[in-house]
Amino acid sequence: MLLFSSTLFLGITLAISSSSWFGAWIGLELNLLSFIPIISHKDSQYSSEAALKYFLIQALGSSIIIMTAPMFLASQFQANVLICLALLLKAGAAPFHFWFPSVMEGLKWPQLILLMTAQKMAPLSLLSYLNFSSIYHLLIGAIVLSAFVGAIGGINQTLLRKILAYSSINHMAWMIAAMVISETSWLMYFLFYSIISSSIALLFYFQQIYHISQIFNHNSSSPSIKIMMFLSLLSLGGLPPFTGFIPKWLIMQELASANMIIILAVLLSSALLTLYYYLRISIPIFLISNPATKWMPKTKFKINYLPILVFVNFLGLFFPSLIIMII
Repeated sequence: MLLFSSTLFLGITLAISSSSWFGAWIGLELNLLSFIPIISHKDSQYSSEAALKYFLIQALGSSIIIMTAPMFLASQFQANVLICLALLLKAGAAPFHFWFPSVMEGLKWPQLILLMTAQKMAPLSLLSYLNFSSIYHLLIGAIVLSAFVGAIGGINQTLLRKILAYSSINHMAWMIAAMVISETSWLMYFLFYSIISSSIALLFYFQQIYHISQIFNHNSSSPSIKIMMFLSLLSLGGLPPFTGFIPKWLIMQELASANMIIILAVLLSSALLTLYYYLRISIPIFLISNPATKWMPKTKFKINYLPILVFVNFLGLFFPSLIIMII
């Protein structure tokens, strides 16, 4: 596992730092071939199915990138469009999001954290290297579709992994919008998103929770853990003054300064919808007293990690003005 993890991050580094699209393709392939053994488990048919789906989709994206190599000599506009479509497919952005929730559903929480964070680094970094003048309208369409697909798709979901999948699609819209403005903005948003979403997934992993009903019936959770989960979900939704609001606030200011008011309105309306399904999970956690059920296994939360998760999600609450001044 350590070998595959090392080659996975080596592939990401190679793809990001490469000076040619051929080197970037090699990095993407190394990353793909390292991630497949990490998510595959012979004891679980769901992980094998997820690994197969992920391999087919990523192989399709890589083949499109290779096919565009001769097009750079004929038409750079068409090559940029095709590479943009391939990278959106690899990152799981709408309208090429169809594979992302089903793959997320078949993964365990540690592998799911990698898929939500590390596996998006290379495609998004390569996307930021493209000439935006030729793909501007394509990126605007991806922003709008990702915002609404991520917001509406998670409303009727009861599986926590699918909810985080649609949440990730919605956050992709914010990252692409930040990418259109500046490279620093999307890197800042991606860093905040990775930390907060990983902390939420770790909370679910330590308690072995995969379904909303398990949260309601989880009688081993202490009140402090419930409050922590409640407020962390609000931080992921971007509710002020938690940490998740800080990158959204900065991007809202930059979009308003760039006169991208329509895109800003789309992102804000979709953020309200995502906040609704976070509240649908978190309010019963906080308000409803859970019944004592005998069939639920008692799990012990790793209390050593609690201060770290508290600091990560409430960083904006503790030092809001300091963070804004630093950024």
